Amino acid sequence: MSEGKETRWRQRFDNFEKAYLILKENTEREIETDLERAGLVQLFEVAFELSWKVLKDYLESEGVLVRSPRETLKQAFQLGFIENGHVWMDALSDKNLTTHTYSRELTDKLIARIKKTYVPAMEEVYQMLKKEV
Repeated sequence: MSEGKETRWRQRFDNFEKAYLILKENTEREIETDLERAGLVQLFEVAFELSWKVLKDYLESEGVLVRSPRETLKQAFQLGFIENGHVWMDALSDKNLTTHTYSRELTDKLIARIKKTYVPAMEEVYQMLKKEV
């Protein structure tokens, strides 16, 4: 493993950790206003983006070259870094959808998935990488 790639994923992990912990903290409280809904979705988008990128950097530090979010998630699943590949692919689709579409119904459904499914999936990655740091 090259020192540069090792340093890169650790730096990315620091950013992921900050974003993830803020997201997690805010999913533990009641969301009441449109601003809070929009904010939680934005926190998810940032945390998700950093989660797949830190996985990409980690994989590359281990000698696995990946080019896209989808390829990164597939490799992470195959190597056992994430448990449920379908959840991560759904999160990727939802993240992409939120950047192009807004509706109250979609936002409410997404917030439910963020709280119930996506934050626990990110928690697994967070804990796995935290041990590596």
